[in-house]
Amino acid sequence: MKLEGQELTANLEFPEGPIAMPDGSVIVVEIAGGRLTRVLPTGALETIATLSGGPNGAAMGPDGKCYVCNNGGFTWLRSETGFLRPTGCAEDYTSGRIEQVDLETGDATILYDRCDDIPLKGPNDIVFDRSGGFWFTDFGKVYDREMDRGAVYYARCDGSLIKEVIFPILTPNGVGLSPDGKTLYVSETETSRLWSYEIVGEGEVLKEPWPAPNGGKLVHGLPGFQ
Repeated sequence: MKLEGQELTANLEFPEGPIAMPDGSVIVVEIAGGRLTRVLPTGALETIATLSGGPNGAAMGPDGKCYVCNNGGFTWLRSETGFLRPTGCAEDYTSGRIEQVDLETGDATILYDRCDDIPLKGPNDIVFDRSGGFWFTDFGKVYDREMDRGAVYYARCDGSLIKEVIFPILTPNGVGLSPDGKTLYVSETETSRLWSYEIVGEGEVLKEPWPAPNGGKLVHGLPGFQ
């Protein structure tokens, strides 16, 4: 069977983190555009919120608000054909953050920009669990000759808890949960590996003592980048 795609809309600036909404629209972040955007079924675009930095991933919380992983911003290279590629850290970068966005008003609030005394570097992707808390990856930040080691965090959407759960992990990107909510999955960009962790409590996972320093079980390794 041949599956054919249809272009619904265009002119988005590095979109990621699609959220399918009950009304048939899709909400995406535009990393290069610094926006949270709604794509209507007609293909029309509506700006929900203009966010500085680099909104990188998004998910709807149990309170009806949208939670955005903001990586703090990139520098960009645009090819002659219009293709965009992130090349480094934005000149006005200060830190990464988790933002809470009211979809009705577009108001954005910084919920977390650090965990204890550790600043968030480049939050990337996010997934909510059944209790209303969320897991998110922090990719780190890449500089000319240096690169942060990444981490995976767990947090509550009321601002009362954030904890570093997995560290170090190299360029953690996508994050997801198994259908029963008992297993956490994390992908790594640079290694193109997928790791799994058994969840044993709120923001707690079992870790393998060997061989990976991140404590995960290797699900699969693929060629190229993840």
